[in-house]
Amino acid sequence: MGLLTNLRDSISRVTDGLFAADEPKRIGIYGPPNAGKTTLANRIARDWTGDAVGPESHIPHETRRARRKENVEIERNGRKVTIDIVDTPGVTTKVDYKEFLDHDMEKDDAVRRSREATEGVAEAMHWLREDVDGVIYVLDSTTDPFTQVNTMLIGIIESQDLPALILANKTDLPGSDVQQIANAFPQHETIPLSALEGDNMDEVYTKIAEYFG
Repeated sequence: MGLLTNLRDSISRVTDGLFAADEPKRIGIYGPPNAGKTTLANRIARDWTGDAVGPESHIPHETRRARRKENVEIERNGRKVTIDIVDTPGVTTKVDYKEFLDHDMEKDDAVRRSREATEGVAEAMHWLREDVDGVIYVLDSTTDPFTQVNTMLIGIIESQDLPALILANKTDLPGSDVQQIANAFPQHETIPLSALEGDNMDEVYTKIAEYFG
């Protein structure tokens, strides 16, 4: 009886492993607010599935809950990878309702949005520690990448031993400086792009297949 039980358990472990290997990898799109994470997520989803992930906005913290687009199959140069895209809320150390007042919001709406954004940051951190298999880290190439949040998140990603692809977004804007991002995180390859315009997305897809395939 013991031999049969052990054999059955061994077969179960092998079968589970085979099925697990076929499951899509959960790839979290991370970065600070307004770096272009949802724009990128929508670009990837539309290019490969025809659907969007969520609404885009110039107002900070438009994404306040993680959104997931499943079974996105990307193929490049003979490599094929199937991923679930997880578009996460922008991570910041502080969410102040007053920043929303600058976008013509009523105070009650601004307070509610700041509370939801704070909860979204906590959710994004949970996903990072528990539920993603790799990270696409999106940075606005027109802003200084040397921030506490970026250093903290990159450190967590590295401590989790997660494959990470760093993207320097918004190269279509004046003041874009991809090199400052490459200098900030020299241990990682930095890929320039404009998710809004679709510039250099071929290289992005090649790297996604390479990093997460």
